[in-house]
Amino acid sequence: MTVLETTSATADGCSAAPPAHTRPDGQDHYTISEVAALTGLSVHTLRWYERIGLMPRVDRSHTGQRRFGNRDLDWLTFVGKLRRTGMPVADMVRYAELAREGDHTHEQRRELLESTRRDVRARIAELQDTLAVLDYKIDFYAGARRAPERA
Repeated sequence: MTVLETTSATADGCSAAPPAHTRPDGQDHYTISEVAALTGLSVHTLRWYERIGLMPRVDRSHTGQRRFGNRDLDWLTFVGKLRRTGMPVADMVRYAELAREGDHTHEQRRELLESTRRDVRARIAELQDTLAVLDYKIDFYAGARRAPERA
């Protein structure tokens, strides 16, 4: 799978923020335990992502140990962003499948991301409305504390 929307110079020409996790300088091979420590994901979750097709096939050492690379870390960062949007796992897997199919799926991937963006914006609007109610109540109670008591 190519690096997608997660590095400043991705394989598909997209530009985005650099990965949020830090990596040892010059290192590009990580064990599953190291990836778990770097990403905050459990080893079980990483294996599950691979099993359901959310992760590309991870390279293996001559002894069969998984060997993740920086591209895998970039992908996991992107998947983490998708998770935070509330995108269903099935849609994330579909996105991953489309990405593996190549550049001719850009339109379908864009549509998936646009749908998710609409959902996120709707949730933000709901939260802003909720915040306005909270602010009103906080101001009300702050004003009530300052008002003199009446006999």
